[in-house]
Amino acid sequence: MDDDGEPRLEAWERRTDYPLTGLAVLYLAIYAVQVLATRPDQAAWWWLDVALWGVWALFVVDYGVRIVLANRRLRFVVRHPLDLLIVAAPFFRFLRLLRLVAAISTLGRVLRDDFRGRVGSYLIVSVSLLSFVAALGVFEAERDAPEASITTFGDALWWVLTTITTVGYGDLYPVTVEGRLVAGGLMLAGIAILGTVTAAIATWFLEQVGARDASEAIAPAAQRDPAEARHGELLAEIRALRARLDVLEDREQAPR
Repeated sequence: MDDDGEPRLEAWERRTDYPLTGLAVLYLAIYAVQVLATRPDQAAWWWLDVALWGVWALFVVDYGVRIVLANRRLRFVVRHPLDLLIVAAPFFRFLRLLRLVAAISTLGRVLRDDFRGRVGSYLIVSVSLLSFVAALGVFEAERDAPEASITTFGDALWWVLTTITTVGYGDLYPVTVEGRLVAGGLMLAGIAILGTVTAAIATWFLEQVGARDASEAIAPAAQRDPAEARHGELLAEIRALRARLDVLEDREQAPR
């Protein structure tokens, strides 16, 4: 955990991480069904919305308990801005997408713990999750908007792909406030992902070069590359021959 000196908070998070992860997956599944399979004027939509708010309320309870358990509450609030947005979501009812912060934040907390040190796995899972959520969000925001170009979920997935990779063809673009907010977050995420990939590749190269240099420094001659070992042997023979020639020259030049 990243909260040093917070034993009660760490114990609570250890007990609740996986149950909350299950709730986060359930939340995303319900939201996906709500967006892709129902419409606001259908009865099922209302029940799905109630379920979403119920799961969101559990996330808020978790956040409140974590604040109570934290010894340094102000530091906790500052270091967990996404969790604070979860609590603030009802005050931004015009932007339903803020409720997704709850699921993303919970999943991200577990992923950081489980995939620490495994950058490739973390990136794959994080990018896939972010892309799916962004596609759902922009599709819900744009599908009924006048002059919208993103009118199907397939369009939304294509737009996410071109945006998160910073390609940006411009053939599809959001026209609503909610859609543009999703676009802004996705652009920032794309830049962060490219930076993370570049840093991971650079770190891998440095580790490989450092490991090779260290192994060459401590490895015996028999374990080294055959060509390098033969080269060393030839140099040793040349030095030995040179030493013998010097001895012979000294004998020839010595007075009889």
